[in-house]
Amino acid sequence: MSADELSVDGARLRQTLETLAGFGAEASGGVTRTSFSPADTAARAWLRDQCEASGLRLRTDGIGNVFVTVPAPDAPESAPVWTGSHIDSVPDGGRFDGALGSMAALEVARRLAESRLPLRRPVEMVVFADEEGCYHHLLGSTALVRSYAPDELERLRGRDGDRLADALGAAGLDVDAATRTAVPAGSVHAFVELHIEQGAVLESAGVDIGVVTSIVGMGGGSLEFEGRADHAGTTPMTLRRDPLRGAGEFLAGLPAVTASISDTAVATCGIIAVEPGGANVVPSVARLQLDFRDVRRSSIEALEQALVGAARRAAATHDLEVRYTRDSITDPAPLDPRLQDLIESVGSALGHTTMRLPSGAGHDSQNLSRLAPTGMIFIPSTGGRSHSPAEHSSWEDVERGANVLLRTVAALATE
Repeated sequence: MSADELSVDGARLRQTLETLAGFGAEASGGVTRTSFSPADTAARAWLRDQCEASGLRLRTDGIGNVFVTVPAPDAPESAPVWTGSHIDSVPDGGRFDGALGSMAALEVARRLAESRLPLRRPVEMVVFADEEGCYHHLLGSTALVRSYAPDELERLRGRDGDRLADALGAAGLDVDAATRTAVPAGSVHAFVELHIEQGAVLESAGVDIGVVTSIVGMGGGSLEFEGRADHAGTTPMTLRRDPLRGAGEFLAGLPAVTASISDTAVATCGIIAVEPGGANVVPSVARLQLDFRDVRRSSIEALEQALVGAARRAAATHDLEVRYTRDSITDPAPLDPRLQDLIESVGSALGHTTMRLPSGAGHDSQNLSRLAPTGMIFIPSTGGRSHSPAEHSSWEDVERGANVLLRTVAALATE
């Protein structure tokens, strides 16, 4: 069998996706599967069993990235082709984000092993740890680009305040090994990721396959507004130093701040916490977790400065102090032109319509593009919905995307 004759087992792929969705399933129909949570740990154990049943070798690095290898017996030392995504989710997220790319990569590994296609280089399925950033934006793929220093790992905390080092230890991982994860540039031949679009461009255009041209840059950081705790009944409104009022004013001004930078800039606060947290107490501290994005590094840095300036103005209005801590900035990433051409030609050969488009969401691919030529394949998202239980893609689109992925990877591994 040649590379251009391969196709996925659509029924098996659907079964793996539906089984994976059961780990962390919510009554809403969504999924909560944070990296290193019990649901994630159970999903990883199930994945190991799936790989072993298919005769595939699985290993996990110190930060929790999973690698599954299809060897090339005649060229075992050749730089491998990587494909994969992530299996962690946002709280009450969807059943396809990350999961599609990971389970399609498993299907690719299975079909290559079953077909005995003569490979000129190994193929590795990769499942990246904590893509959704509970502990750090694109945690696992960042660790492949540059290792985390021990003191940096010690500082990282999750959404609930738990230490990453504790989570790694509880998952049976070696925290010392988590500081030795970087992969040399050039040691990977190419990387290809299949993903749902998470927008409505493909669906609106009636197009089957998206060929991603670039990935937006993203930054993260935390703001802490500090005021004074007081009695909620006896303290006049004019005498309060309420940090939540300052935070609220700041948040209400986000559209104006982003518009001052560019028409593509966005900023979001998805987590707010106040102390001491009593209904009858004016809070003393309000903490905000920020996510901000744009298409150029210079714009992201300008947006960060504008956000901090707006926070300082809001704090001054309410007699508060404010502190900002940057978590990280991930550069925008243009994707490899040759891989764009290959994905487009594979899709067309399969009879699918294609279009090129940028990604407004962050992906592990933007980190991998610093290590190897990188390409991304999108399939349509129903209604453009994502990061919610309403996230959906048809099984026909899932199978189309997986077949494009399979033949793209096979072409790279046999060239």
